[in-house]
Amino acid sequence: MKRLVRVAGVLLVLGMCVSAASQASKPAQTAKPAPQKQVAAHAQKPPTVGRLKREVRLVNVVFSVLNKRDHFVTDLNRNNFEIFDNDIPQQVQFFNRETDLPLRIGLLLDTSNSIHGRLQFEQNAAFDFLFHILRPGKDLAFLMTFDTHPQLQQGFTDHLDLLRQAIFRQRAGGGTALYDAIYDASRDYLLNPPPPSAGSNIRRVLVVISDGDDDLSNHTRDEAIDMAERAGVVIYTISTNNNWLSPEQKAAEGLPVLLHYSRGDRVLRQFAEDTGGRSFYPYRVEDLARAFADISTELRTQYSIAYTPSSHADDGKFHRIRIEILHTHGLKVRARQGYWAPSPPGASGADPAPH
Repeated sequence: MKRLVRVAGVLLVLGMCVSAASQASKPAQTAKPAPQKQVAAHAQKPPTVGRLKREVRLVNVVFSVLNKRDHFVTDLNRNNFEIFDNDIPQQVQFFNRETDLPLRIGLLLDTSNSIHGRLQFEQNAAFDFLFHILRPGKDLAFLMTFDTHPQLQQGFTDHLDLLRQAIFRQRAGGGTALYDAIYDASRDYLLNPPPPSAGSNIRRVLVVISDGDDDLSNHTRDEAIDMAERAGVVIYTISTNNNWLSPEQKAAEGLPVLLHYSRGDRVLRQFAEDTGGRSFYPYRVEDLARAFADISTELRTQYSIAYTPSSHADDGKFHRIRIEILHTHGLKVRARQGYWAPSPPGASGADPAPH
């Protein structure tokens, strides 16, 4: 019996050795050829490094059309317009009559010492503008004053009482940093303003009430205009210049006339013209009523054209826009003069995409 047990044990040991030897003899089976084929197939795929990815960029231009009497023309269609980017004709991709868009309004009030005698005029003009334009529940406005430095006095709101209180508590004094105010308002508040609840487009508007003088800004006039253009802001300016003929000296029409345009008036006009807005030179606050009505009508009866620049140039440069009216005569276009293209890929300080 013991002998049989020994024989069985020997046989068991021999079986284990044979099994181990069999497992050791299978390295060729573990290295299956299928994975080798998959690796080879993967190696044959074209490399992805260095592939170009182009983002389609739309340039959107909001503009007004006026006739010889400066009345707004609102019944034109897509076939009436041709648009040029740096003198290159572009294919219009979208066209709309932009009406009743929510407004995001920045009100810049000059409180420097140079307008000390006209501060009350400015305050009345500022509130009168908001009273005519602002629609609670739809539009938002903020108030920024500027003397030695720009200062936010009231953030975005649709409450006229809050804006009125902020406007009439201001006092005049100090130097004038007009360019810094336009630059800061455009960059900090109108470049990325609060969106409407419905998610629709908005219109960015900056109203500057000033004599146009500047003696303290860190930014130049061109830098202020550039930032406004980058933010897609339209600037309307209201001059507080009082270089008027005395009430006894009337023009032939029986109205007071401006003696001359000051240097500040010309500065205000440049801000307005370069961004597609308008400049006003009122004699009395009452004279502003028609101007404000015109602005309100214009902001809600404009056209919008969108196109993708045919050159696809991400060169970080300023591109001139020109809109021509076809098949009609005696009409003129008022629009911003251009946009800043994004900087080339990898460039430091990339610019915002065109609006």
